[in-house]
Parts: sequence; C-alpha cells; structure tokens
Amino acid sequence: MADPIDRRSLLAGAALGGVAIAATDARAQRGPAAASPEIYELRTYGLVNGPMKARLDTYLKDAFIPAARRAGCGPVGAFTVAIGPGSPAVHLLVPHPTIADFLALPDRLAADARYTSAAAPFANATPQSPAYASLDVKLMRAFPHFPRVEVPDAADGKTARIFELRTYKSHSHKAGATKVDMFDTGGEIELFRRTGLKPVFFAQDLTGPSVPSLTYMLTFPDFATRARNWGTFGADPAWHRMISTPGLTDPEITTGIDNAILSPTPYSQI
Repeated sequence: MADPIDRRSLLAGAALGGVAIAATDARAQRGPAAASPEIYELRTYGLVNGPMKARLDTYLKDAFIPAARRAGCGPVGAFTVAIGPGSPAVHLLVPHPTIADFLALPDRLAADARYTSAAAPFANATPQSPAYASLDVKLMRAFPHFPRVEVPDAADGKTARIFELRTYKSHSHKAGATKVDMFDTGGEIELFRRTGLKPVFFAQDLTGPSVPSLTYMLTFPDFATRARNWGTFGADPAWHRMISTPGLTDPEITTGIDNAILSPTPYSQI
C-alpha cells in the first residue's frame, strides 16, 4: 500500500485519451524553453475524520517525502482543502524530472531501506484501520515555458500562505491546446505576474476525469491579498483585450473551471 499506483496504466490512459506527450514537445519547438518540462503527479488522498489523517501525515513527512527527495523528486508539496470539494483530503504534488523517473519511483522506494522501515506502519495498514479512504492520481506535464515548480519564498513554513488550485476544461483537444498556448506563449502568465497573481506551476493534464484540461496553482499570503489581486487582474485592459480576441474567448475554448483553496501542511516543501 505504500505506493499502489499503476504508473504504466496512467501513461496508457493518457495515450488512449488522446493526450499525446509528444504534442507538448511539438509546441515546445515554437520558441526557446529553459529546460525539459517536469512531470507532475498530483495525488489526492481521500480521508475520513479521525486518526486517519495523522497516520497519513506521519507517512508522508517521515517516509515518502524524504525518500522521494533522495530519488530525485521534488520539492514535494502537501496541502489540505480549506475551501472546495473533497474535504477531508490531502493533495500531494510530486514533481518528477521525466516520465522515466515517474515510472522508476516504486523500484527506487523499494530499494531504500530507510523508506521501507519508516513506511511499514502505513504499508501494513489493516482493512479495519486503512491508511486512507480513497486515492486519485492525476498526471500532468509542465508547460514548455514554465518547466519547473516555482517555490514560494514563504515555503520555510514561517510565513502564512494559501494556495489556489485551478483546472480549466475544454471541449476539444484543439481548444485545450489553444488555452495552453494562451498561457504559455500568449502573455497570460506575464499578466498574472504583473497583477500580483504569483504562480507555482502550470501544467497540461495528461490524465484525469476531464481531459483535455490544464491545471495551475497560485499562492497568496492571505485571502485579502487574493481578492485584491484577482480584482486587479480582472480589471486590467490587457486582459479584456485578450479575452475579446476571436478564437480566445471563454465560450470558444473553455467549458468550465474547477477551483479549490488549499492550506500547506507543516511538512510541505512548497
């Protein structure tokens, strides 16, 4: 149970869903990108109220995250749901350098004696006292021009912060690719930065219940700053010009948005 994810099935699902990893490579050729885009694994551990969360926290803090870092992953983010569906739950964001590293992680964990020792209580959980109620996994690939997680300055845990996790859904792969390009090369990320919307990552979803879609994360020091900066963004003339451009309007390329406000756990590295 310590790492039950069928990783090859996830990749097969991405291919069957029409989200070819090579397509992102093709878009990357349109302009210079700083580095090979990371692969993001977003785990959502569904929990029930009681001791389950404490057991999961111990496993993630003492076993999984240290071992994942030794295996070359990270920084690893861990978040609880403050506002949004699915609470109680823990969202775990695991950056992998490549698809090959994503596939190799279970073997690397199994060969790590410190991990297997620390993970034993979690791995040996019984049906009467399970380690979690459910586990959903989404695989994503970072945008070509936003290839790495940007760790907030406040990630040392000494400064309060909140995170916003947003997923944009589209009706077709062409529309989804247009929305990706609107962010990645069309100036929307730069507009975010200019209006105080601080990004953590941007990624194309390779798997999940609503592909084609993209997911990104923002961070704020508090709710008041979030409201103020979103207001600044929404009032910006450049934004209004962008979303009134034929081919880039919301009805043409976006069918819906999922949104959640998250709080970092004390052991989160993001």
